[in-house]
Amino acid sequence: MDALAAVDSGGDSQDLYRDHTGPLLERLAASQHDWTVHSAELQQFNVLVTHAGPALGEALPRLVPLLRSCLQPARDPQMRLKLLSALSRLLLGARGTVDSRGQLHSYLDTVVKDILAPNLQWHAGRTATAIRTAAVSCVWALVGCEALSAAQILDLQDTLMPQVLSTLEEDSQMTRLTSCRIINVFLKTSGGVIDPDKFVKIYPELLKRLNDISNDVRLAAASALATWLECVRRDEKTLYQSDVQFLYRELLLHLDDPEGTVQDAVLGVLKAGSALFPDALLRETEAVIHKHRSPAYCEQLLQHVRAALPAQ
Repeated sequence: MDALAAVDSGGDSQDLYRDHTGPLLERLAASQHDWTVHSAELQQFNVLVTHAGPALGEALPRLVPLLRSCLQPARDPQMRLKLLSALSRLLLGARGTVDSRGQLHSYLDTVVKDILAPNLQWHAGRTATAIRTAAVSCVWALVGCEALSAAQILDLQDTLMPQVLSTLEEDSQMTRLTSCRIINVFLKTSGGVIDPDKFVKIYPELLKRLNDISNDVRLAAASALATWLECVRRDEKTLYQSDVQFLYRELLLHLDDPEGTVQDAVLGVLKAGSALFPDALLRETEAVIHKHRSPAYCEQLLQHVRAALPAQ
């Protein structure tokens, strides 16, 4: 490629991609309506986006519409899976690929609503499951690529939170783990500014994951629950009193978990949320301490809550 670039323009291979990526994408787009996973043009496209690097940031007007068309639910599932995997890799290195010119945000609405959201929808079958896994990976890459502002991540959350919550039930451990992490980022970015009706639908789904077969998923869910409690604003906490107290009771069950790392994580969650309704947490903890195999974690929690209470 460097030898070809030297003949073509006297530069290096990146200069070659910069000069030719746009026209190549335009030429490939002419046949994309007929693509399947076996199409030679798909293989050409895959190689191009894998190696074009920063040139892709200049070719977004051609790249994004092509991806949008090829990633619609009616298209070949195996092709969609391959393209989503490629998109995930691009987003992971966005600064050196699709956001090299700082313009990815201009296409965010299309990427989120027309590309990612349709591919997060549930459909039966192994390939459909793999497609959702790849789409979740794209969302995770997008929220972590540093190309988006907090306000843009909030817009992302408004569109994708319901679908990401549904992927917490996926068979794939990696999907469940990644979804917990995405929800955590969404909550941290929100600063507690979420519609109350939507906000209260989040913690029950995370709570289910504390029973996950994977400890990694359980720990990620615990971390997201701690963030959820931190998002409850002190001036609005009475709106969520029944939800928080229910969460206290459920977390206290997991404080007696056989796995020490899970116990530590749950203790951290309870401590993080203890300032909301400390008296209620004291009552709930004192009511169950005798049921636990060891009182050690409950005693640590009681000590923490009492120390934070104003002196009588």
